[in-house]
Amino acid sequence: MTDQVLTFIENGIGRIRLNRPRAIHALTPDMCDAINNALLAWRGDDSVIAVMIDHSEGRGFCAGGDIALIANSARADCIEAERFFHLEYRMNHLLFVYDKPVVAFIDGIVMGGGVGLSLPARYRVATERTTFAMPETGIGLFPDVGGGWYLPRLPGRVGAWLAATGARIDGADCAAIGIATHYIASDRLDAVKASILADPTGLGAILDENAETPPPSSLDAHRAEIDRLFASDRAEEIVAALRADGGAWADRQLAVLATKSPQTIKVALRQLVEGAAKPDFAANMAMEYGLACAVIRRPDFVEGVRAVIFDKDNAPAWNPATLDAVSDRMIDAIFAPLPAEKQWTPLPATVGADA
Repeated sequence: MTDQVLTFIENGIGRIRLNRPRAIHALTPDMCDAINNALLAWRGDDSVIAVMIDHSEGRGFCAGGDIALIANSARADCIEAERFFHLEYRMNHLLFVYDKPVVAFIDGIVMGGGVGLSLPARYRVATERTTFAMPETGIGLFPDVGGGWYLPRLPGRVGAWLAATGARIDGADCAAIGIATHYIASDRLDAVKASILADPTGLGAILDENAETPPPSSLDAHRAEIDRLFASDRAEEIVAALRADGGAWADRQLAVLATKSPQTIKVALRQLVEGAAKPDFAANMAMEYGLACAVIRRPDFVEGVRAVIFDKDNAPAWNPATLDAVSDRMIDAIFAPLPAEKQWTPLPATVGADA
């Protein structure tokens, strides 16, 4: 049902309002399809000057994708899950190459699919309510929707830390590491949006004029530890470094990593290495689609969703159960390219746009 996302034009601004508050605006295939259709229509419409992405009521911008749909499909034939990933990744890519300014207001929870919807935007506005995370290793998935492109391009080893641990960071942290371009108090957003709607051509200047200095970033206090202890691209070496450190922060990271899927910690770390070397965003999304098709067929994804989303016992039985048991051969198989006829492709209207 496309009323789960509202797309309309308001005084020269293409509006995309996520409208599924009971699910914290988690994305469905129909929502991705509606967003794609709107963006494509506005691309050639001279009356649309810029695009604004936000959410209606509720405590978050977007909590991710429709994990229940993906997991139910993974237990069957994977067809609906693959269709969802294909559509969603096309949306991520379309936003990345979009030639009109896009602003995303990431107020509240922004995780998984919400990250993929907002990070391609030219302007990304965080608030004191922003909670950002890529928590996929906790359900046997990996930080997709462009995580392979964005995370290795964050300062130092912050991306590897976020990918492996699924750590949650706040709006001040997002501003400190470049995830957010602007920081504005949540109670001022309506006024800022009204100013943009009154003067669409002044979008960037309006955001600059209203930007506030964020509070000190708690993440900044741990940057040196992150860069030192998460320096390796190999999970076993990260764990060894954390154990050798023995400090309170390191111990907390070890405890967190112990709850995650060993398989997808390794997938995520390699994903960031491969994504950092990709020539363009489309190549990264093609890689991530292949990973998604492989990972949902592995036992950890269905088990992780069972433990965290369905049964909520938070006691997944990972298979393999340890990092040592996840062989390089297993990871190589997950990264093996899909057959040509099954590979992801961008929307035809965007081919070559990010080259």
